[in-house]
Amino acid sequence: MKSTGPVTIVIADDHPMFRQGLRDTITRKTSFSVVGEAEDGQEALDMIRRLRPTIAILDIEMPAMTGLDVAQSVSEENLPVHVIMLTMYDEQGLFNKAIDTGVKGYILKESAVRDILNGITSIVNGEYYFSPTLSNHLLKRYGNAAHHPAASGEGSELTPTELEVLRLMAESLSSREIADRMHVSVRTIESHRHHIARKLGLSGSYALLRYALANRETLSIRSSTTWREGPTGSG
Repeated sequence: MKSTGPVTIVIADDHPMFRQGLRDTITRKTSFSVVGEAEDGQEALDMIRRLRPTIAILDIEMPAMTGLDVAQSVSEENLPVHVIMLTMYDEQGLFNKAIDTGVKGYILKESAVRDILNGITSIVNGEYYFSPTLSNHLLKRYGNAAHHPAASGEGSELTPTELEVLRLMAESLSSREIADRMHVSVRTIESHRHHIARKLGLSGSYALLRYALANRETLSIRSSTTWREGPTGSG
């Protein structure tokens, strides 16, 4: 579900300089508001309970409570906040645990300053976000999608435009980024995604992304297919 109203953010990390870097990146380029900073997990959870931010950005390793512990409490208490997990470790096990707690974003700290705005924007728009380098973790968690003729064009019901949307999804672009690339509205891209998923018989939050990633090479080969859809308005 998309978030509405002002986007407020709590940042929790036990390294002050890292928090400052994230805060500066977030507030310098957007209207997003950082309403609180915490240096340990317990302080972060107390702050989330009190401030009810739109998004909580949590380091996976913190004193008092880990980011995973905080995310679990957020889920159990049904607190109205979307969690982005930060980690230094590119490990499948931690990734799986984070997804199991219901986090909406999972970002490597080494690329956090670069990825954090895309992550927040995607989540505000009702999507999930993972650092592009973590695509393999998503595939391993859910299993490779079987090859589908729609990806290669063999008897495909997908239009060239829909194939282009799939190809850009396979590059880990958000709906907004795809809309900008194709010069259409975000609503148009979301409509394409809905139609693609229906045609492929896919359902669930990750199914279409999983399919696009699993068929990345095939979709890339078909990238020479030109799409003919011109710019649209807001609808």
